[in-house]
Amino acid sequence: MLEKSRKHAIRCMGDSFAYSKYKWDQSHATPDFKVGDLVVVSTPNFNNIKGCKKLKYPFAGPFVIKSLHGENEIEVGLSEELSNKHPTFPVSLVKTYKSSDSEKFPLRNKFPQKLPPDLSSGTRKITKVLKERKLRTKKLREYVLGTVTQIVKRNG
Repeated sequence: MLEKSRKHAIRCMGDSFAYSKYKWDQSHATPDFKVGDLVVVSTPNFNNIKGCKKLKYPFAGPFVIKSLHGENEIEVGLSEELSNKHPTFPVSLVKTYKSSDSEKFPLRNKFPQKLPPDLSSGTRKITKVLKERKLRTKKLREYVLGTVTQIVKRNG
């Protein structure tokens, strides 16, 4: 009787494992990364990216894959900003990089950015808006600006 119960339990556990494997395989695809592909890395766990957390991009990159460490890890070549980060990431934190195709999306990036009012005193020139946000409580916009220092010639 005890042996019969034991065999039944082993069969039930085997069926359960097989069903779990079937469900896992049905909903998870193995990533097909290759050395040299461009990928972006998820950034919510990065503490070394400067700036406000709200304005942080959800992905950093694109980066080139240097090597594969099995099926579940890849090593990427990081930029100088992220150089103190370990370059090996699990594939769950990595997505393939899809560049913007101007033939498929002809209107993308065609709209010019609005420059804020020129607040400079004449010594700097605003070249582009790097980041922009609107404060919820006030009807104000905040800008992070890229500037170029100019030499001003004065007579006298």
